[in-house]
Amino acid sequence: MDSSVHLFLIDVWLCFLGLFLTFYVLLDGFDLGIGVLSLFVREEHRRGIMMASLGSVWDANESWLIVLGGALFGAFPLVYGVVLNALYLPIMVMIFALIFRGVAFEYREHAHRRLWDYAFGIGSLIATLCQGLALGGLIAGPTIVGERFAGGAFDWFSPFSVLVAFGVVFGYVLLGATYLIVKTEGDAQLHAIRTAWIAGALMLIAAAGISVWTPIRYPFVADKWFGNGIVSAFAIPPLFAAFCSAMLARALWKGYEHAPFAWSTGIFLCSLVGLAASLYPYLIPRSVTAEASAWDSRTLIVIMLGMARLIPVMITYNAYQYVVFRGKVSSAHYGG
Repeated sequence: MDSSVHLFLIDVWLCFLGLFLTFYVLLDGFDLGIGVLSLFVREEHRRGIMMASLGSVWDANESWLIVLGGALFGAFPLVYGVVLNALYLPIMVMIFALIFRGVAFEYREHAHRRLWDYAFGIGSLIATLCQGLALGGLIAGPTIVGERFAGGAFDWFSPFSVLVAFGVVFGYVLLGATYLIVKTEGDAQLHAIRTAWIAGALMLIAAAGISVWTPIRYPFVADKWFGNGIVSAFAIPPLFAAFCSAMLARALWKGYEHAPFAWSTGIFLCSLVGLAASLYPYLIPRSVTAEASAWDSRTLIVIMLGMARLIPVMITYNAYQYVVFRGKVSSAHYGG
C-alpha cells in the first residue's frame, strides 16, 4: 500500500493506544487511588464505605489494561517486546499486585476483613508505584541495540522515575478522593474533600518538578519544547492543566460534588496529551519510532476491524455499569 496510507493507519493506531491508556488511567486510577487512601483510614465503617464504592466497577476498570497490552502487541510488536524486557520487574510486580488486590477485595467479605482491607490497600499502592516507575523508566529511554534491549535489569530505576512514581500516586489519590466526593456524603465526603486538597497540592508539586527536570535531563524533549527558542504549542497542555487546577480548587472551595472529579480528569488529560506530543513520533524515546515498529498495513487493517467491534462494546458496557450503579454509597450499602 501507499506509504501515506500506512502512516495514516499508524496514526489511527496511536489514537487507539491513547484512548485505551486514557480510559485505564482515569478509571483504574481512581480505583487504585481509593485503595491507597484506605490505608490511612482507621475507622472500619468508613473504609467499608470506600470499598463499597468500588464493588461494582473495579474489575471492569482493569480490563482496559488488558486491551492496551493487546493493542500494543498487535500493532507494534517490537515496542511490546522491548518494553517488556526493559521494564520487566516493575511490570511483573504491578501485575502480581493487581492480582493480590483482586483476591483481597473478594476475600474481605468472608474472613479477616481488616487484614484483607490492608492487603487491598498495599496491593493498590505497589501497583501504582510500579506504574510510575515504569513510566519514568520509559521516558528516560531504555538502551536499545539492534532492536533489542541491551540494558540492565534496574535501568528503569532512577531519581527521576521515583519522582514520576510519587506524582502518579498523588494523582491517583486525587482521582480517588474526588470520586469519593461524588459517591459519599456527610463526614466521609468532608474527609474526601480535605484529602483532595492535600493530594492535589502534592501532585502539582511533583508535576512541576517533572516538567522542569524532563527537558533538562532529556535534550530531545527540550528540542521539542524550545526548539525555536520560544515556547511553542507545547505550552498549551500545561497552561490548560493550570486552568483545570484553578477550577479544581474553586470547585473544592465551593463544595461542588461532580465538578472536582471532572477537573481532576481534565488535569490528567492534559498530562497525557502533553506526554504524547512530547514523545511523538517515538514510542520508545530516542530509539524506536511508531513507524519503525508497526506491522504492515494489511495486518494493521485486519486487527483494526476487530478493535472497531470491541471498542463500542466495552465503552457501552462501562457506561451502562456506571449508570446502573450511580448514586451515593452510604452505610446501607455496606454490609459491615
